[in-house]
Amino acid sequence: MEKVTRLASEKGVVIFTKSSCCLCYAVNILFQEIGVSPVVHEIDQDPDGREMEKALMRLGCNAPVPAVFIGGKLMGSTNEIMSMHLSGSLTQLLKPYQTSLS
Repeated sequence: MEKVTRLASEKGVVIFTKSSCCLCYAVNILFQEIGVSPVVHEIDQDPDGREMEKALMRLGCNAPVPAVFIGGKLMGSTNEIMSMHLSGSLTQLLKPYQTSLS
């Protein structure tokens, strides 16, 4: 759990994924289209991946991946992120982390 918490707090936007997860890819692309470059941790490529997956579930993720953290806070998985995007609240939340396009 400590590793997940530490990694989730290292940068403003962090996504825990698996390399073969199409929903993880979709969430990552969504963030990039909004102008945010998230830090992506592929837990299936990490030697501690199984423990990280269990820790994400204990933190409250319905599905272990994608697990999205913004400002060190767990925001949820695909359903939560897409709901926030459709309501417009995701863009507002990500404003501090957007890269300038100039």
